[in-house]
Amino acid sequence: MQIKNNVFWFVVGSQGLYGEESLAEVKANAQTMTDALNDSGVLPYPIVLQDLAVSENTITTIMKEANYRDEVAGIITWMHTFSPAKMWIRGTKLLQKPMLHLATQYNERIPWETIDMDFMNLNQAAHGDREYGFINARLKKQNKVVAGHWNRQEVQQEIADWMDVAAAYRESFDIKVARFGDNMRNVAVTEGDKIEAQIQFGWTVDYYGIGDLVQYVDAVTEEEINALFNEYKDLYDFEYGDYTKEEWEASVKVQASYEIAIKRFLDEGGYSAFTTNFEVLYGMKQLPGLAVQRLMEQGYGFAGEGDWKTAALDRLLKVMSHNKSTGFMEDYTYEMAPGRESVLQSHMLEVDPSLASNKPKVVVSPLGIGDREDPARLVFDGKAGEGVVVSMADFGTHFKLLINEVSAFEPMVPAPKLPVARVLWEIKPNFHDGIKAWIENGGGHHTVVSLKLTTDQIISYAKLVGLEYVVIK
Repeated sequence: MQIKNNVFWFVVGSQGLYGEESLAEVKANAQTMTDALNDSGVLPYPIVLQDLAVSENTITTIMKEANYRDEVAGIITWMHTFSPAKMWIRGTKLLQKPMLHLATQYNERIPWETIDMDFMNLNQAAHGDREYGFINARLKKQNKVVAGHWNRQEVQQEIADWMDVAAAYRESFDIKVARFGDNMRNVAVTEGDKIEAQIQFGWTVDYYGIGDLVQYVDAVTEEEINALFNEYKDLYDFEYGDYTKEEWEASVKVQASYEIAIKRFLDEGGYSAFTTNFEVLYGMKQLPGLAVQRLMEQGYGFAGEGDWKTAALDRLLKVMSHNKSTGFMEDYTYEMAPGRESVLQSHMLEVDPSLASNKPKVVVSPLGIGDREDPARLVFDGKAGEGVVVSMADFGTHFKLLINEVSAFEPMVPAPKLPVARVLWEIKPNFHDGIKAWIENGGGHHTVVSLKLTTDQIISYAKLVGLEYVVIK
């Protein structure tokens, strides 16, 4: 999946009264930290050190320039010495990018045998970070605070996690969703205010009749289809079932043509997410299944039945997770045996292969809705791991995000007659209270699940865009 070339600016606070010699040491220490963080192998994006923040003009100039430069996804600040916070007010108010306050200090230990007042004055992070933290709180800045020594891996991982949130925030304002057909008729939770979503989250949502896509399908060549079919051969197991080889391959090649056509349509229009609707398939032989799964695996956001909110959220969280173990999901049926309570997650076709624990197999099977030919799809078992399930709903006056922590596990019993992929998880804090809280808070049946992201990351994004959220854990 292509992700933008993001960079993060490192802004180190001090003040001019310390003198040139002391400020030169501050600058050298900041450069050492920058180099070490970039070389750590933990951070997903590079840090670029800026001029020392020693005056209001310097700080304001840095923040204005950060706003202007698209590649700057966020600002990381740290107070090496005391840095009077009035100097930071204007620049901080102007900043339109995510900000992380790193509460650290250059040295890890106090040098008791040599410590003097020069050392105390130069290493005043414990003093300066509190002054700086106050003004951010006073300005109601939704900044992230990470505390601890900068060279520890757990601190670096916190920074890395926040970087991924900031990258997703940047991506949010470029997300474009193509809707092939409208929402599924009579369904409530998939509706929503597209204008408000564009204002609050930056999402653009465009409608297209299915005929617009059919034109692209018709333009796909046989050579392109055969080349993609051969790629399927290399990647997946083939299960012919009760079909002849010719019938089976013909069905799979229809999906190959859909994959090529949808990808071409999305790329030409600058779309990074899309929806389909089984109720609107005129001109199509099948409901896109395998095609959709393949595109999700490549990083495109998706949701079924015209659910543009979940499709955009899917793309957002794929960027945040680097498209690892993150995808569109739907609650299907419960396991309610005592001591084994869990939820079977699936969809009629479109389960994201980034969640697969085993090699997927291509299966052709009838689909009871849509009134079209038997579609091909990838079938697999889901991964195990700790994760989050996220749902967004429009409550008329505001959007709300529900976050439920879950423990996914690999299915222990085969399901030979189930022709779709399956993912299983246990709900936290427990089956009874988790489901009750989800329903009471109006959580939808369409979700995005991630076994890579954390609750804290989802909350950080919600705070950046002023989105109400509820955590169930």
